[in-house]
Amino acid sequence: MAPAAVDSSFKAHVAERFCTYEADRKATSKECVYTTSNGVPVPHPYEAQRLGNGPLLLQDFHLVDLLSHFDRERIPERVVHAKGSGAHGEFVVTDPCPDLCLADLFQEKGNKCSITVRFSTVGGESGSHDLARDPRGFSVKFRTNEGNWDMVANNTPVFFLRDPAKFPFFIHTQKRDPATHLTHADDSTHFWEYFSQNPESIHQVMVLFGDRGIPKGYRFMNGYSGHTMKLVNKDGDWVYCQFHMKSMQGIQFFTQEESANYSPDYSQKDLYEAIQKGDYPKWTLEVQTMTPKQAEELWETQKINVFDLTHIWPQGQFPRRKIGEFTLNENAINYFAEVEQAAFNPAHMVPGIEPSADPVLQSRLFSYPDTHRHRIGVNYQQLPVNAPRTAYMHANFQRDGSMAFFNQGARPNYLSSIDPVLFEPRAVDLDKTHGHFTGEAVTFLSQIRPEDFNAPRALWQKVFDEPARERFINNVSGKMASCPDKEILKRQIAIFREVDDDIAKRLEKATGIQGYDGIKNMQFNGTHNGMATDDKVKHANGINVSKCTSMTEDNGAPRMGMHNLGGN
Repeated sequence: MAPAAVDSSFKAHVAERFCTYEADRKATSKECVYTTSNGVPVPHPYEAQRLGNGPLLLQDFHLVDLLSHFDRERIPERVVHAKGSGAHGEFVVTDPCPDLCLADLFQEKGNKCSITVRFSTVGGESGSHDLARDPRGFSVKFRTNEGNWDMVANNTPVFFLRDPAKFPFFIHTQKRDPATHLTHADDSTHFWEYFSQNPESIHQVMVLFGDRGIPKGYRFMNGYSGHTMKLVNKDGDWVYCQFHMKSMQGIQFFTQEESANYSPDYSQKDLYEAIQKGDYPKWTLEVQTMTPKQAEELWETQKINVFDLTHIWPQGQFPRRKIGEFTLNENAINYFAEVEQAAFNPAHMVPGIEPSADPVLQSRLFSYPDTHRHRIGVNYQQLPVNAPRTAYMHANFQRDGSMAFFNQGARPNYLSSIDPVLFEPRAVDLDKTHGHFTGEAVTFLSQIRPEDFNAPRALWQKVFDEPARERFINNVSGKMASCPDKEILKRQIAIFREVDDDIAKRLEKATGIQGYDGIKNMQFNGTHNGMATDDKVKHANGINVSKCTSMTEDNGAPRMGMHNLGGN
């Protein structure tokens, strides 16, 4: 009897091989045969070829294959957000907003898309404690019909800095000491020295050492874009916006003392087990909006800078508007493939969502995809967890490189008139949607000013109740106890005094250290002191300002007339 006809063409091999990802993802061990990497069965994985009782044989490909892959199993750890957890789910539009945004996803009630979410701590290593007192990353990949939109957020509405060049240096202070190799859990000198030299960090420091500093797992925290973005509607009209993701489980936290009673992987376990038993966590997606003119007026009247990552928008003036809800209902089958390799990029925006002039956001638009290409490879977006899910076939001229699984066939790798690609018509007039900023190029470093203490002061006086204030003082003084340099702590207490003298007095009592009476006579190495009464201490690190001060009166805010938008 003749053997059954088998299609042995390369075409058939490709069709079979690249339709098996889901089959491989779900296959049980009993369905699989143990083989080498090139598919050859091996009778037993623990065997090795030897010359009698002598040395090993180089010809033993199975052993060489096994060890050489093992040596390369680890990809570079994320420099920040290394310790994380993730899951998959679905986003649903509950309240369409076509008046605000032309993104296809937001046009009709009931529109849905697949999502992947990754939560993380910020400063710790991949094996660190996920109940550390640290901000939490909260990144969402929305797989829309128009491509992937990545919301790269945190669980706090502000951050420690607003000058982009500070970010690498700040993160270094959260890592191990280069001499002792200790973290700031044992020696917090660098931790506090950075904050005491960069007082714009005070708002985030107060959030960090408040109750939100240790969420009770990832399900019980909010997410915030932090950065100001832009929404553009079909008419080309645009507004500034801030995104909020509100936990529908409510906000819960651990105290510093409680956190020590749980495993280093508590948040991972809590999220995984909740989804596994059908207790699916949910969040709302909400947005604050502001016109360019309002942004200019907000600086003029309240000294709130919408381009400043350390400032928040008053919700009484700019109320949140709900857009939709998302649910996490599917755990990763394989953590490495679906969470560790997940790559989020704030530059991934769909039509209708654009960046603002926030300088830290602008720097992240470069930094994130750059680190993904280093960590995972130039074709990282071909990985299933990162790949877009659209109604059309993608075409571009990004070819080749490491692990190019989908290399766009025989199509020309340039803009060909013989075999042209298709182009979508432009959705809006880009000349209209740009900010049209007026001004000249400047060398810029922000300065600390009185308004930088307004929001932290409100946090202490109006948001914290008395038990929360007591916990805050205990948390801060406890962290200060591992800093042997008293000068650093005197400076940090002085910064707290600018928020509220009550904080400084309580810390002085708790630590036994008398802080300075404020920052007016202090010079900082990381920021200009706009509150200085003596010009000798005004400029960062005592830099020579005979040719360039790098200071501006508006501190980088959108001053009146800056947008050049006429009546908009």
